[in-house]
Amino acid sequence: MRAAMVAAAGLALGCSALVARNPAAGAPMKEPTATGSGAGRMDGLGTIGIAYHARDIHQWIDRLIPDAKAKGSGGVTLENSPAYKVQISVRTVSGGAEIHAHWDDVMLVEQGTAKLVTGGTVVGGKTDADGETRGENVSQGHAETIEKGDVITVRAGTPHQLLLDPGTIYAAVVIKVHEP
Repeated sequence: MRAAMVAAAGLALGCSALVARNPAAGAPMKEPTATGSGAGRMDGLGTIGIAYHARDIHQWIDRLIPDAKAKGSGGVTLENSPAYKVQISVRTVSGGAEIHAHWDDVMLVEQGTAKLVTGGTVVGGKTDADGETRGENVSQGHAETIEKGDVITVRAGTPHQLLLDPGTIYAAVVIKVHEP
């Protein structure tokens, strides 16, 4: 499954390069559905299928910002399959600590700067029936500043937390890859 995670990141980066040269990229954005109709099919992409154009991603981010400002975060799932999910996440406040039991996260930072804390221990963690652990914060983890253009992977089982400075708007495309 690790190969699938690397392939997903490569696919996302590869699509960005192909979209920039594809004449179909000017098509208007369509509303995504839970099954992943996305921004539409692109000619010449072969088996890649659905492509999410940069302009459409940024339109979604713009739509999600008011919700994120009101609630601290907002998001949309563009594609949802048993093997992977493609999501857009927008945050205006720091998130809590998390450990995903069965999902690797591949994050493509689209806007803003944040500090990603990984490793260490989740303080006050509670695990739900799906094996997802959420807590107050990560203690004794490694902090790394991430910014627009960065691609980050967080493997299943890794404690992590996203910390934002006040006034920051952070947005990322998140590809979640299922680990059995």
